[in-house]
Amino acid sequence: MATTTIQVPRETRDHLAELARERGMSLGQLVEALAVEQPTAAQRAERLAADRETVRQMLGVDLSDEEFDRAPDVLGNIYKIAAEKARTTRDTAA
Repeated sequence: MATTTIQVPRETRDHLAELARERGMSLGQLVEALAVEQPTAAQRAERLAADRETVRQMLGVDLSDEEFDRAPDVLGNIYKIAAEKARTTRDTAA
């Protein structure tokens, strides 16, 4: 595999090197792992299209992208409910 050099400020390099050491990997491996964790706009769009197609197949309903865009944020609402329950549980336990 071909490699390249990335120029960053010394402080950034030192910070990344410390993170890599803590994770037991090389600096190059850390940068690669960080890059994989951050998809590009095109990759996010691809994933969204695939996810929507999966939902269409599972539900057996042909929803348009516009209908998906108008739909409520179900997952976001679940996260909000879970966070509220966690706060309530924590406050009750205290």
